Amino acid sequence: MSVADIVRAYGAARAARDPREQEADIFRRVTGGLRAVQQQDGPARVRAVADNRRLWLAVESALRDPSNQLPQQMRAGLVSLGRAVQREMDQGEPDIAFLIEINEQVAQGLAGLR
Repeated sequence: MSVADIVRAYGAARAARDPREQEADIFRRVTGGLRAVQQQDGPARVRAVADNRRLWLAVESALRDPSNQLPQQMRAGLVSLGRAVQREMDQGEPDIAFLIEINEQVAQGLAGLR
């Protein structure tokens, strides 16, 4: 089996996965980055917080999309949660444990929505 075959097989397997599980995986990966830098300062920590910020900006954008099929009340609650996360990340020293906890809960919720 060639590398190209492996890449195609991997892509097909990922495409067949439930979209909510894929979204949960993204939250898990970003959370892993935050967890890795929880006790650190410097560029790696800044990068992990920036990745989390990009994730939540993408979430808010998706929630505001008129074609989003989640119930309005759920979308509004998630936007509100995202803004709380953004405010925390705007702090000089964001509470990484708080960010991790929120991301883990969202990932668990997404994984449970099958």
